[in-house]
Amino acid sequence: MKVTKAQAQANRAHVVETASALFRERGYDGVGVADLMAAAGFTHGGFYKHFGSKADLMAESAACGIAQTAALSAGLDPSEFVRLYLSREHRDTRATGCTMAALGGDAARQSEAVRATFAEGIEDLLVALNGHGSSLDGEDAAKARAKFIGIFAQAVGALVMSRACPDDSLLADEILTVCRDRILATLGAPATGGGTARNRGKQVGKG
Repeated sequence: MKVTKAQAQANRAHVVETASALFRERGYDGVGVADLMAAAGFTHGGFYKHFGSKADLMAESAACGIAQTAALSAGLDPSEFVRLYLSREHRDTRATGCTMAALGGDAARQSEAVRATFAEGIEDLLVALNGHGSSLDGEDAAKARAKFIGIFAQAVGALVMSRACPDDSLLADEILTVCRDRILATLGAPATGGGTARNRGKQVGKG
């Protein structure tokens, strides 16, 4: 039976969403086209009906994952974002978490198109975090942007370092706690101490 245009678009979107989660979980080199299509419920041969190459899908799936994070971030106070981002829950859910932390290292070794997607994503996330920055001008706007670049870079780095430790490592939690409280102090928000932020049904990477 012939697939309608609407169904083809839905199938393509499903592949992109599946790839976004699998790449975050396993890394770009840890997922082959055949495995990816099987996970999405399609045959290997159907891949090239939708994408020119795996690199094309990598770029599109990265944009999908980053857009999820940016959309959620836009509705959060920066301090709340930090509590969620540097929580144990986010650390332990790579597949539905921030694409930047899960794949930033991999992206540095990928094509120009993939790296451009990440650069655009960083800009979108900075805008989402610095919601009031658009009302500032000149030096004040530059200072606000620099502040949130530092905050986001520290948050991503802390998450990457924590995930590099064994799951039951005390250091994994210590990194999250120390960096979370340092960033919150920068924002003038109260520290969380040793506890982890509860996300009330939300995850940083997935709305």
